[in-house]
This record gives sequence, C-alpha cells and structure tokens, in this order.
Amino acid sequence: MFMDQVEIYVKAGKGGNGCVSFRREKYVSHGGPDGGDGGKGGSIVFVADEGKNTLLDFRFRRKFAAEDGSDGASRKFMGKYGKDLEIPVPPGTVIRDAESGLVIKDMSDCEKFVVAKGGRGGWGNTHFATATRQVPRFAKEGLPGEERKLKLELKMLADVGFVGYPNVGKSTLLSVISAAKPKVANYHFTTLAPNLGVISAYGKSFVAADIPGLIEGASEGAGLGHDFLRHVDRCRLLLHLFDLSGSERPDPLEDIKRINEELEKYSPALASRPQILVGNKIDLGYDEEKYKEIQDYAASRGWELYLIAGEIHEGVDELMLATVRQLEQLPPIKIYEPEFVPEAPKREDYHVTITRTGDVFEVEGAWLEKLIDKTDFDSYESLQYFQRVLREKGVIQALEDAGIDEGNTVCMYGLEFDFLF
Repeated sequence: MFMDQVEIYVKAGKGGNGCVSFRREKYVSHGGPDGGDGGKGGSIVFVADEGKNTLLDFRFRRKFAAEDGSDGASRKFMGKYGKDLEIPVPPGTVIRDAESGLVIKDMSDCEKFVVAKGGRGGWGNTHFATATRQVPRFAKEGLPGEERKLKLELKMLADVGFVGYPNVGKSTLLSVISAAKPKVANYHFTTLAPNLGVISAYGKSFVAADIPGLIEGASEGAGLGHDFLRHVDRCRLLLHLFDLSGSERPDPLEDIKRINEELEKYSPALASRPQILVGNKIDLGYDEEKYKEIQDYAASRGWELYLIAGEIHEGVDELMLATVRQLEQLPPIKIYEPEFVPEAPKREDYHVTITRTGDVFEVEGAWLEKLIDKTDFDSYESLQYFQRVLREKGVIQALEDAGIDEGNTVCMYGLEFDFLF
C-alpha cells in the first residue's frame, strides 16, 4: 500500500512546575527558599529518513505527543527535560498547516526540523526571594507546549518524471536504465504506486520517477495517475512516453496532446516543464505518416523526439545521453519555501469579569483562579504578593470602575474579603 498524504496532530510537552521548598538543615538558620525550576517540555522534531519512501507509518497513528518536563525539586534541583519526539518522514515530504494549507517546511534536506516547541519550565520559589519577601510560598507553573494540526504531503525528489498513458512501457524503461525492479506486465495499471530509480549514464547520476499511467480526466480524479501527479511537481524534465506502434491506441499524437492537457489542468507550471517525447515499441512497427505528424508537433514545441524499443534496449543509450545533456542545463530540483508564519506566543490574558449583586462584587478570571490556588494566605509575604499582583494587573482599578465602595464584599473563587481603599 502506498500513502502520500495524511493529516496528523502533534503536541509538544508541557514544562514542569516550579517547586516551593525551604532549606531544613539542622545547623543552618534562615536557610531560605531552595525550590528548583521545572524542566522544559519535549519538542516535536521531524527527521528526513532516506530509508522511507511512503507515509505508511501514519496509517494507524495520527496523534503524537512529546514528553512533559518534570517538576522542580528541593535543594534547587531543576526538573528533568522532557524527551523530544522525533518523527521520521521520507525526504521530499512537505509539511503544511492543516487549516491554511501553507507550507511550514520542505523536508528535502537531511536537517532536523522542530515543528512544535516544548513549554518552558516554571520558576521555583528561589526566584521570588527579595529583601522584603524572604519566604516566598509560591512558584510558577510550567507553560504548555505548542500544538498543531499538520498535513504531510509526499512529493518525491526526482530529476526526471516518466509520464504517459498506461501500458506504454514506462516501467520497462525504468527497469532497463536502473537497478529498480518495478512490476512489468502487459495490462493497464500494472504500476499502482510511483517507483524511483537511480540512473548512472555518461558519468552523471540522476533520479527518475515512474508515475502510474495517466488517462483523460486524470486531473479531475479519473484513473490512478491523478493521485500521483504531485510527484512530478519537482521533476526538472519529463520523459513523455507513447506507444508509436499503435498496438492498443490507434492515434499516438492524440494521446500526447491529451496527456499534456491533463498536465495543464493540474498545473500550468508543470505543463511548461521541458519534455522529451519518447516513442516506444518501435520493434512492433509503426506508421510513417503518424511519425511525421509527431515530428512536426515536437518541432513546434521545441521538444526533442526519440524512438526506442525498451524491451530490447534499442535507442535507450541515445535517449539517456539526451536526458543527461538537458539536465545539465536545467535548474536544480524545486524546494518549497516556508509560507506559514506561526502566531507569536500569546501573552497571558489578565482580563477579569466583574459581576455586581448589591454590595457584593464577584471577580472571575482563569489566571486569577490559578493565582489564588498558589497563594498561601497564612503567610504575610505571600499575601502581600497577592495584593500587589491584583493592583499591577488592573483588578483593583476594574473594581473601582465598577463602582465599588469601601466596605463592600469582594468574592474570588471562594475567597471573600472587604474592600478597603
């Protein structure tokens, strides 16, 4: 089975929480805070694996999560970093944002790519000790890791692409000029998935891709070839094979035109790619008049035309020489530039909602609930820190704007107190 498109969900690890701890040694007075920081969460990393040529590994697994960082510990011990999760993909895999379809990364090189960064670890209470707050009884939580929905799309890295109707000899030619062993048989759609072969000819090496046969309507979903047209997107040169003998299809020139129409419908850029027309099966004989028409068509397009008999290797050497010569003059394989710009990490939202019922003001906010959970209200210094945060983050101002008076009651997630100016 061949898979070349898949959608997955990735989530980097959460950072570990900071630790609240104090030195307790017997002979150390005023030991002070010694809570360590939380460890960083693991990241999601893509790796190009040259041993893979399909996305089949993602058939049954679509969700990937990296390891969370460990919490900090006493004695200023930092939590363990979460382990990065490496995801191997075939070279040529294009990583896109699933929602926008924009390119995040083209895995055409062998460099590792971090697609989702792990969350930062929270600070231990050591960081919050000051001259006036010597016993901080709070620490920071770790930040969540990045998460994304991704679309993986495999576009094979091939210099040359073989295109043409089914059963015109594309797989036969690949087996003749390379060590690849594609299935070869005398019936349509023998090739069900693209095949790659490395060719060495005239002191040069290049990669060729045998694409499953196209038919009329392929660009709209007919046949098999429409699923694999993306694999010739990168090809620098197209070898357009056709059956000159007319053993199955009576008009080879019409076949050439129809295939080019399908390429144009799929991608005008692909249709404008240089081509070499390759008339195959000449050992079965052919019509000279039809050959002359194809010659005129090729000349009008500025394309070279070669005749071969793939099974008996006739004309193959001349074709390979022409292919090498054209590749030397063409630009390198297309690499997709990143288009997706990740949103900047959102600053923590300190918005609060105030609901007034008579002389009671109820204050709500996700960040406020976390702050209350972490505050030790039996500690004078911790209480001072809580009050300062309320003022710095605008909660006190918001209460005054809501019309609070001295002596009114403020409720915050089970915490109640009288408001004093």
